[in-house]
Amino acid sequence: MARSFLGSLANAAGTLRTRTTELPVPFTGRTASYGAFAGPRRDAEGQMRAMTAVGTLFAIVDRTANATALVDWKLYRKAKSGKREDRTEVTAHAALDLWARPNAFMPRQEFVETFQQHFDLTGEAWWVIARHARSSMPLELWPVRPDRMTPVPDRDQFLSGYIYTSPDGEQVPLELDQVIQLRRPNPLDPYRGLSPVLSILPDLDTSRYAAEWSRAFFMNSAEPGGIIEVPSPLSDEEFDELRDRWNEQHKGVQNAHRVAILEHGTWKDRTISQRDMQFVELRGATADRVREAYGISKTAIGDFEDINRASALAAKSWFAEQQTVPRLERIKGALNNELLPMFPRSEDLEFDYEPPTPPDPEIEAQQLTARANAAKALADAGLWDADDILSAVGLPEMRRAATLAGPAAVPVTDAWQESVAGLLGEDIENAQRWVVKAVGDDNTCDPCRENDGRTYRNRADAYKDYPGGQGYIHCVGAEHGNPCRCKVVKRGRKGQSE
Repeated sequence: MARSFLGSLANAAGTLRTRTTELPVPFTGRTASYGAFAGPRRDAEGQMRAMTAVGTLFAIVDRTANATALVDWKLYRKAKSGKREDRTEVTAHAALDLWARPNAFMPRQEFVETFQQHFDLTGEAWWVIARHARSSMPLELWPVRPDRMTPVPDRDQFLSGYIYTSPDGEQVPLELDQVIQLRRPNPLDPYRGLSPVLSILPDLDTSRYAAEWSRAFFMNSAEPGGIIEVPSPLSDEEFDELRDRWNEQHKGVQNAHRVAILEHGTWKDRTISQRDMQFVELRGATADRVREAYGISKTAIGDFEDINRASALAAKSWFAEQQTVPRLERIKGALNNELLPMFPRSEDLEFDYEPPTPPDPEIEAQQLTARANAAKALADAGLWDADDILSAVGLPEMRRAATLAGPAAVPVTDAWQESVAGLLGEDIENAQRWVVKAVGDDNTCDPCRENDGRTYRNRADAYKDYPGGQGYIHCVGAEHGNPCRCKVVKRGRKGQSE
């Protein structure tokens, strides 16, 4: 599989080079790397390296990428009505298999988490599509680092293709149908995405410098800090001896704040405490700036100061609605608008994700109460069938109980039925909403004749004996060449057949 991906890139070079040889490749703006705090990088590679530089940024990107990757996906066939609830699930399809296993080395979760990290750090995510040489159907999806992809603008068609720069520096042209790009729109560049990291680069540098200063303080500080003044120049041997003795007695955390004894010099205090520099507050302010750039609260990355069950549930729901759902919608758009059309006969198919928002028990209880009240109001009006009322208000069909469940069984007597009927405001027999109608002639078989007039509580029960509403499953007329002519019909509220 890996060879097919590399082979796809190599095959693409032969076709696209002939069309884009003279096209300019946009400058990617590469500069020095994020070394040991050597300064900020504004290019894509520097933005990705920033994830490991500040803990708050790592936590945000890791949390959002994980949440996005854990959501389940399904493939549906669209309904003619256009309603989501009328869709039918497709459980076997090449596109579904590809999305479940994008390539031989990555399951879907790792694939999604990888390109989502790219997106959250650089504002871009790239999928490179691998195909067989004799087929146009996608076989593999690979996440590619944004710093290695370059769009090739076109004066007439907006975009001619892409240039992939391999780790060894080779530039491989790619066709438009070999690449899918997800991006956060950039107001200054329609071809590239916009990274939140760019808005907080100074804050990230400040935090990193503060962390490095603190580390250096504990590793290298020789308290008491200051300057040693000597009345006369020292020879090399005396200078080396003074330096070595000083480091031996005062350098390192274990020797901090030891009393200094000087034989040939005067100590000049130059100490600046960490309290004066307020490094703790400085790093806390940087964390706030990072969260602001990504629009994420403290609780979303596990910083719980004052929280209870209700606020925790609200925070979880907010994170799903404001952070996870927008990312899923962007992925769904790429799947349905770019990937699915590459498969034959996929016009009526669509990917969709399982809602990541956790259910709110309080809201669900309020909705159930509202639906029950609406059903009661419609039933009291006496103008609609019970099954239609339940369907209209979004409640499932319910069967009228013949006995009461409890510690002891209650016998179904005439007095009990009259009592329940009085509570319900209608006769028990009228609760049987479906009735059998048999044609009574010489060709009617005995099972159909005996079942004539039988009632059922709902359509599901009736259709078990009369599939599709007509033809008794126990009819024996077909054995004599007479097809069954019995059927079940819905009854009116007072028992009359409709």
